[in-house]
Amino acid sequence: MFGLMQQQELLISGLIDFAERNHGDTEIISRRVEGDIHRSNWREVAKRSRQIANALKHMDLEAGARIATIAWNGYRHLELYFGVSGTARVLHTINPRLHPDQLTWIVNHAEDKVLCFDMSFLPLVQAIHARTPSVEHWIALCDKAQLPKDTGIPALRSYEAWIGQHNSDFEWPIFDENTASSLCYTSGTTGHPKGALYSHRSTLLHAFGSALPDVMNMSATDSVLPVVPMFHVNAWGLPYSSAMVGAKLVFPGPALDGKSVYDLIEQEQVTFAAGVPTVWQMLLSHMKPLNAKFSSLKRTVIGGSACPPAMIESFKLDYNVEVLHAWGMTELSPLGTLCSLKNKHRNLAPEEQLKLRLKQGRTFYGVDLKILNDQGLPQVHDGKSYGDLYAKGSWVINKYFKETSPALIDGWFPTGDVATIDEDGYMQVVDRTKDVIKSGGEWISSIDIENIAVSHPHVAMAACIAVPDPKWDERPIVVVVKKPDLPLTKEELLSFYEGKTAKWQIPDDVIFVEAIPIGATGKILKTKLREELIKA
Repeated sequence: MFGLMQQQELLISGLIDFAERNHGDTEIISRRVEGDIHRSNWREVAKRSRQIANALKHMDLEAGARIATIAWNGYRHLELYFGVSGTARVLHTINPRLHPDQLTWIVNHAEDKVLCFDMSFLPLVQAIHARTPSVEHWIALCDKAQLPKDTGIPALRSYEAWIGQHNSDFEWPIFDENTASSLCYTSGTTGHPKGALYSHRSTLLHAFGSALPDVMNMSATDSVLPVVPMFHVNAWGLPYSSAMVGAKLVFPGPALDGKSVYDLIEQEQVTFAAGVPTVWQMLLSHMKPLNAKFSSLKRTVIGGSACPPAMIESFKLDYNVEVLHAWGMTELSPLGTLCSLKNKHRNLAPEEQLKLRLKQGRTFYGVDLKILNDQGLPQVHDGKSYGDLYAKGSWVINKYFKETSPALIDGWFPTGDVATIDEDGYMQVVDRTKDVIKSGGEWISSIDIENIAVSHPHVAMAACIAVPDPKWDERPIVVVVKKPDLPLTKEELLSFYEGKTAKWQIPDDVIFVEAIPIGATGKILKTKLREELIKA
C-alpha cells in the first residue's frame, strides 16, 4: 500500500519560486568588484534568473550542459545558481585560486560550454581561454560599458547585455530530481582535481539538513554573511538554505580583509556568518586594537580547517558570539558535522563546554559516520579510539565525475581523515591520514601541536609537519608566523608546550617564516610547505 500524498520533485527552481512568493522583498546585498554596494532582493533575483534561463535557451544548449563560473560572492553569481540549474543544465563553479594549468584541465575535463567570470579574473581567463576549446561563450559579469575593448577573447559579452535582451517570462521545467545540478572539483593537492557532481535532490536535502536548529539554525530573521566562497562547494549550501528559509543574504565580494568584513557586518546587521579560520583571524586582528564590538552578530560557523581554541574563546568571551565548529568536504556537499551542544551539556562548566566545541561536532540526519582501524575493524565510540573516518548519506558522493569505478568502500566514502567519535556522537578530526605523525610507533596529532602554538599570544599562524628521525622514524616540528612586532624565540615557544601535551609530543624544533602557504580553500598546504623548507 502506498501513501496518498502528492508527489513533487525536489528541484532548485522550487527554492527560488518559494523565495520570490514568500520573501520577495527580503534584501540581497553585495559588495561588487566595482567597489560599491549593490542592493537587490529575492524577487529581483528570481526575475533575473528567469532571464538567464531564456538566454541559455536561446543558446540552444542541451540539458546537462556545463555552465562555468569564476566569480566572487555576489548577486550575479547567485542569479546563475538558480538560472542555470533550474533549466536542467549544470552550474560548474570554478575555484580561481587554483593554478592556471589546473583550471585549464578542469574546464576541459568538464567540457564547459559557457564561462562567466568577474572582471577581476580577466587576466586569469585570458591565460586559459585559448587552451579551452569546449567553451563557446564567454560572459563577463559586468555592464556593457565596463567591458574592455581589447581583451583578446573573441565575442566576449557583458552579463547585463546578455540577459538584458531576454524577458523574464519563463516556466521552470519539471524533471527527475536526481538530475545533475552543479559540479565542483576538489582542490587537487595530489594528482588532477576530481569532480563532485551534485543532484537537485542532494542539494535540497543538504539545504534542509543544514538549516536545522541543531545545525546552522537558519530562519527568516537572519541576515547571513557567507564569507566562504560560492566558487567552492556552493558556499556550504548557504545560497540554497537562505532561499529555503527566506533569510537576508550579504555578499562580501572580493573584499575579505578584516576592516571590510567588519564594516559590512555592522552596516547590514549580520546575525550569522560562515567562513574559514584565516578570514576570522583577519577580522579579530582588525577589531582588537580598536576595541570594536559586534552589534548584531550572534553566531558563526567555522570550517575548512580546525578552529584554534583561542579563536573560539575570543569570539565567545570578548564578543559574545557563538562559534559553531563544522567539518565537511567537497564530496559531502560539503557538510558532515556541526558542533552544537545537547541539552545535557548546557550546564557544564565553560571549560568543559569548550572541550566539546573544539570537536568538529555531531552529524545530523542525512549523514552517517564510522571509524575503522588499520585492520578495517570498527572502532569504539568512546572519544579516545581513533581510526580512518568514513561517511555515507543522501548528499555524499557515490563516484567522481566521468569515473567508472565507485569512490566507495563497502558503500562508505573514505574521507582521508583520522578521527575519534565519542559516546554522544561528537566527532573530532585527529589529523589527515597523510599528515599524521608516527613517532616511535605512536601517533602525534599535528592539529593538537598547531592549536597549542596558535594559543600563544605572539603567534599568528602555525603548521606542524613531520621530519625524518633515525631513532623515532618521524618527529614533529612546528613552522610559525609571528604576529607583527612581537618578540618570540624558539626556546620560549617550546617551553610554552610544557604541561599542555606529553613531553614526547613536544616539537623538536621551531622554524620562523614570513608566511605559510595557504591553498585554494583556506587550508595550509603542507606539501608545499615541506618543499619550501627543503629549498631553504
